[in-house]
Amino acid sequence: MHTRSFVAGALGGIIGAALLFLVLFLTGVVGTTKQTVINTAPAAFASPGATASASGGALTPEQIYNREASGVVEITSTFPSSGSDFFGQGSSTGVGSGFVVSKQGYIVTNAHVVSETTQDAFGNNTGSRQQASKVTVTFKGTGSQNKTVSGKIVGIDTQSDVAVIKVDPSGLTLNPLPLGNSDNVVVGEPVVAIGNPLQLDFTLTSGIVSAIHRDLNAPSGGTIFNGIQTDAAINPGNSGGPLIDASGRVIGINESIASTTGGSQGLGFAVPINTAKSSFEQLVQTGHVAYPWLGVQLENVTPDIAKALGVKVTQGALIGAVTPKGPAVKAGLRGGSRAVTIQGLQYTVGGDVITAMNGQKIDSSDTLVQAVAGLKPGDVITLTINRDGKTMDIKVTLGNRPAQLQ
Repeated sequence: MHTRSFVAGALGGIIGAALLFLVLFLTGVVGTTKQTVINTAPAAFASPGATASASGGALTPEQIYNREASGVVEITSTFPSSGSDFFGQGSSTGVGSGFVVSKQGYIVTNAHVVSETTQDAFGNNTGSRQQASKVTVTFKGTGSQNKTVSGKIVGIDTQSDVAVIKVDPSGLTLNPLPLGNSDNVVVGEPVVAIGNPLQLDFTLTSGIVSAIHRDLNAPSGGTIFNGIQTDAAINPGNSGGPLIDASGRVIGINESIASTTGGSQGLGFAVPINTAKSSFEQLVQTGHVAYPWLGVQLENVTPDIAKALGVKVTQGALIGAVTPKGPAVKAGLRGGSRAVTIQGLQYTVGGDVITAMNGQKIDSSDTLVQAVAGLKPGDVITLTINRDGKTMDIKVTLGNRPAQLQ
């Protein structure tokens, strides 16, 4: 048995967008969806309480820790053997973080804290994932008197790297953390992280928001949009813990680091809490998260590429291929018919070029991906396309991304 500390994408938390978007829609990855809150879900999150300091100013790191550390947990996940040895025996454990979000015992963490990519007998990734066979949750007590209980995995969303665990609230004094609005986060504001880096339980680090709107790697291989970058020290084991603003509200879930050494270098990244809210509600209600699906492979159109291809529009998203029986095919959208090489890169040309969605200008694959990500399955969108030099509008009903593409 060996112990691992979790951190996703330690050497590459930020994705190269240009290459990734060539395959995003073919694989069905379109990012997070802002779905309507499900009112029948159990008392979702703790309502934002009065967490400001008595003077009305920002809380100090000490005040935040004293008020909220008891709502942060250490999560130990046990995984059955993934076949990494020839005998298929044994198990592995990993330590991550999480935080309480309701009095009913719901805890939010990262998907990669309670699931892992399986490997064959030679140590190669199989492309499939397995969830932990056992989860234990440790709450901070007084001094060294911590309390450990069993947890149950409610659901896992690998697209947004969010998972929900539930513990029996009986006999526990739960301290749900109030949640903020990650859409209002600004660069330069102070933040703290609480978690279990390198198994040093209930550690506090502080810093600022270094950047916003970062694209992060998800365990599914897709993109988590609007990630928050921070210089608060984050290390393996912090995954799943809260990133908290100066008012004491959670604005993100610490998810990954970018590092050349494997340790903190002031480049930490968090899943925006608004993304987690959407995932939480659906995971509690149904055990999975529904994402919109267009079913196309996209390539960027730039003025240089347009000139080389002879396309009459200078910006947009070129459809290289359409997924059989997908929403795009059903709506009549067309993919490319031949491959060409331009500046060493291969393009599939001859397909429709998307230039607008619902009247919003689409100047790249990135723009379209994020626009669709804000919708939900069943929504009807109007795509403005250029086909053979002619402009037309096509209505598309977004599908529900197949499970194998998530």
